[in-house]
Amino acid sequence: MISFIVPAHNEQAVIGRTLQAIHDSARVVGQPHEIIVVDDASTDGTAEIARQHQATVVPVNHRQIAATRNSGGQAARGDRLFFVDADTTINPHTVTLALRYMDRGAVGGGAPTLFEGAVPLYIRLVSLLGIILVKVVGFTGGAFMFCTREAFHATGGFDERFYCAEEGVFALALKRYGRFIVAWKPVLTSPRRLRTLSGLQLPAFVTRAVLSPIKTLTQRSFVEKIWYDSNRENDDKIPTSLAAKMSNGILLVMMIVLLTGPVWYFIPRSLTPLASPLGKFRFVDGIFLCHVGLIFWLIALVVFVHLFRRRQWIEWMKLAALGAFCSWQAWGSTLGVIWFWAWLYRRLAHF
Repeated sequence: MISFIVPAHNEQAVIGRTLQAIHDSARVVGQPHEIIVVDDASTDGTAEIARQHQATVVPVNHRQIAATRNSGGQAARGDRLFFVDADTTINPHTVTLALRYMDRGAVGGGAPTLFEGAVPLYIRLVSLLGIILVKVVGFTGGAFMFCTREAFHATGGFDERFYCAEEGVFALALKRYGRFIVAWKPVLTSPRRLRTLSGLQLPAFVTRAVLSPIKTLTQRSFVEKIWYDSNRENDDKIPTSLAAKMSNGILLVMMIVLLTGPVWYFIPRSLTPLASPLGKFRFVDGIFLCHVGLIFWLIALVVFVHLFRRRQWIEWMKLAALGAFCSWQAWGSTLGVIWFWAWLYRRLAHF
């Protein structure tokens, strides 16, 4: 049996479509299945809609995604577990690939996601880039993950100390236990939490992650506005106020700068002197990128903590390469930040 586990909190607007897509995919695959909706303190019709779609409802009051998913995993009876977010639409191709990977010895994996519906342009760029990145680095988000029942219990499931990035920690645990696969075929998910982000919230979150990585991951208050607050009534709408448009414009510019940053490595500095407009842009671009690049220290730390727990040498090599790359980027960014603030101090000292 396949067990599909859907964590949900006040999801009556979207969960019907999600459950129908699960039933349709399971019928194409041709294996018996169950759907477990873990209703985490919902105050709307989520549970009723779930029962109408022949799902087993497990009521909990965690208000933490890791604990909610674990409750579903504990209640599941299947040998193969699929964790599907309540706003995610899966397809038969991705489910078939996941089952095939597990038949061939993989203990777990996931799939890239594409955002559906109306979405700001910068989020669309993130979505398209993410399809490539998750496959290259061998990690995936939590919208769609799968594992064997044995691997889930052997690893202890999702780490309940974390209020965000718990899917990454779970992926690392699965990699330690065996082979982790990211399928090419994406699933569709909602970008609702990203639609309403202001131009300050996302940079502020990244800054907090760099300055206080442990608190960002383990304290609810640090991620409340991004991951746990959601205006369900306006989830499908992009704010049209002037402030929202300006915020989305700022984030689009930031995203373009991040994506085009590596291009400067291939352009000699002699072609972009600082006195020229292009040189000034390159200077500002570099300062921005080196500050953002400090987040690679957090990623490298997490990677190296788990590096020497690998059982398979292929996973060890992949994780070692990722850790080395992140360390290289973090060190270069640190040198850039030190140089900039020393330069700025010298300039200000003249006044």
